[in-house]
Amino acid sequence: MKNAVSRHTGYAPLPRWRVIAGKTIALGPGKADLLEGILDTGSIGQAAERLGMSYMRAWSLVQTMNSCFSSPLVQTQRGGPEHGGATITGTGKKVLKLYRLMETASIQASQPAWSKLKPLLR
Repeated sequence: MKNAVSRHTGYAPLPRWRVIAGKTIALGPGKADLLEGILDTGSIGQAAERLGMSYMRAWSLVQTMNSCFSSPLVQTQRGGPEHGGATITGTGKKVLKLYRLMETASIQASQPAWSKLKPLLR
């Protein structure tokens, strides 16, 4: 019989944290990924393309995040010869770091239960 651990190497727990403000998702996995993309590229459009979403969808997510936090997470510069751009503010970097820490802590906290659940998988 195969080793039970090697049999389940394709499985992994994945936390899906969402910070809710009323009926609005202020922050979640997609918004965190978008923030990272903007941080990496300096562009909402390029970040959206990386994530397979439209610019308008990404812009809408940025507006939602900016309106839900005490200060904006993303600052934009309009077009012109330099084609504009976007930067993650200090608050945005802090929010992204804390969100990723929540994900990591969730995975670590779930390990005892995960080790018992994993052998029950196919």
